[in-house]
Amino acid sequence: METNQKLILASTSPRRAELLTSAGLVFAVQPPNADEKLHAGETPVEYAVRTAREKAESLPIDSGSVVIGADTVVAAEGHILGKPADAEDATAMLRLLSGKLHEVVTGVCLRSSEKTVCFHVATAVLFRDLSDTEISAYVATGDPLDKAGAYAIQNGAAGMVRRIDGSYSNVVGLPLCEVIEALENF
Repeated sequence: METNQKLILASTSPRRAELLTSAGLVFAVQPPNADEKLHAGETPVEYAVRTAREKAESLPIDSGSVVIGADTVVAAEGHILGKPADAEDATAMLRLLSGKLHEVVTGVCLRSSEKTVCFHVATAVLFRDLSDTEISAYVATGDPLDKAGAYAIQNGAAGMVRRIDGSYSNVVGLPLCEVIEALENF
């Protein structure tokens, strides 16, 4: 995809950067400054979109630039699962997801000096039943410790996922198809 705009990714996620690079986009990375604490009563969609907007709005912008802010959460049984605090928290999250359907929601916000467009993409993910041994072994790799919902579908958790309904790249951390369409229409 070609764009005349200078793209800035407001994220420190290596997965988001890898996804944008795989789509042929050229961009700069700038760490955002956003409140990632869940506000009382927020739904997964409201939380993900608000956080994505705050990330995009936290960076200065000049004419001709577009900032991409994004935030991904996992929602299961009425809980919003962000990044686990520690190995114990990761274990609890994986036990909650074991054998169940959950939703991965990514909020995305595109911001220029002229306008802001925010949206979300949701993907349903079904985990197979996981044994305590499998969960412990996966947590011991360290992979789940910096991932929403305590797993990375593109890494060690791939064998845990029975089925997805929706965008695979959304589960990784950025819904590429929808982001590219939004940039083309921006």
